[in-house]
Amino acid sequence: MRVYAAIAWRTFRRYSTYRAATAAGVFTNTVFGFIMAFTYIALWRARPSLGGYDVNDAVTYVWLGQSLGMVGALWGGGFREELADRIRTGDIAVDLYRPVDLQAWWLAADLGRAAFHLLGRGIGPTLVGAFAFTLTIPGDLATWLAFLLAVFLGALVCFSLNYLFTLVGFWLMDARGVHQLAGVLAMFFSGMLLPLNVFPGWLGDLARALPWSSALQIPADIFLGKRQGASLVSALAFQAGWALVLWLAGRALTLLATRKVVVQGG
Repeated sequence: MRVYAAIAWRTFRRYSTYRAATAAGVFTNTVFGFIMAFTYIALWRARPSLGGYDVNDAVTYVWLGQSLGMVGALWGGGFREELADRIRTGDIAVDLYRPVDLQAWWLAADLGRAAFHLLGRGIGPTLVGAFAFTLTIPGDLATWLAFLLAVFLGALVCFSLNYLFTLVGFWLMDARGVHQLAGVLAMFFSGMLLPLNVFPGWLGDLARALPWSSALQIPADIFLGKRQGASLVSALAFQAGWALVLWLAGRALTLLATRKVVVQGG
């Protein structure tokens, strides 16, 4: 475990060196936060209590989305471009020679990146939003801890989704098209455009049952106090279940991909 902790820490430090990029990201997220907050305010004034949220909940949801968007890296900017490039160039063969597990290696690196983005790009936009708007802030420690646990489980789910989509590169050789498709799916089904609670009928049921809801919708609902007691436990179990299923799927696909590398000669 020490080697994986070292990988996560070094990845955290690696991202911390990109100070200008971090500052630009905070600025971008803040600008988008203002645009979406005013859009949501107009929508919720026309449709009060839409999705079970009041206008303050909706605005809080916007800023949480801007803060958590890069934690899961569902739209790129994480490890998947680097891993896809190593698959395309054949450098992945060097990774497979290392005396560490390939999947756990990239998970450790991605958790280090996610931790930096949570602290570096997550806190700033939300603080700006808290000064400019009335946000719904949890008043008890238990909700904060449950929220952080949900963010961690969401990061695990996002990693496994990105890992699975990237491994397709072993067969396609170029995973950019798959990544673009994954980004579109993530944008819609994570709740980044609109909370999944406002989706009607079967579309809402489907969106909330898919793993992307772990990235934003579930952490946001916990933060807003919509998940308490048994509902909170079921939400965390939902995330943990998807994390386990996707991890095992990544395990199986890694074995198939490794066999393909051997067949091709590395």
